[in-house]
Amino acid sequence: MTRDREATGERILAAAAALFAEHGYDQVTVRMIASAAGANVALVNRYFGSKANLFATVLITASTVTAAIEGDPGRMPARLAEHVAHRLRTGASEPLVRMLDRAGTSPEIRAVLAARVEAGLVDAISARLPGPQARERALLATVIILGAGSLRRLLGPDGLHDADPAVLEARLETAFRACLAPPGG
Repeated sequence: MTRDREATGERILAAAAALFAEHGYDQVTVRMIASAAGANVALVNRYFGSKANLFATVLITASTVTAAIEGDPGRMPARLAEHVAHRLRTGASEPLVRMLDRAGTSPEIRAVLAARVEAGLVDAISARLPGPQARERALLATVIILGAGSLRRLLGPDGLHDADPAVLEARLETAFRACLAPPGG
């Protein structure tokens, strides 16, 4: 029974991620998600409560930056630099990025996105930083992460495609180290 519940939840999440990435939040209905997942609308609502909650859950499960944040805090700047450099150079368009691009401007979704950035980036990074002003330092690192996504969306995959990966990562690591260093450190 537990395995079926988990499998159904995973099917719903996968269907929602694909549909949100393809059509955007505003154009996707719970009925569409249920149909794509082979479930009924009531089941989707029972598992996730609302389309907005489902969207938030998809955002949490689709993010790849979490792996760059976790681990030894001293190595976090290098991991974040590698993550951002890869996205900039390859134009890697993970489902999460496509979902954010097509998220729409509804206040409900803006609140979900703001909460996701707070919890998934700012809070996650600041929790691993020693010393004072951890939140401020985490916000600065978040500016780089989100700004990289905006640049990639504007310029497309060719923006930094030809950049030397080692140089790009080294420069980004320097920027992340400056952002994340404790005051006077």
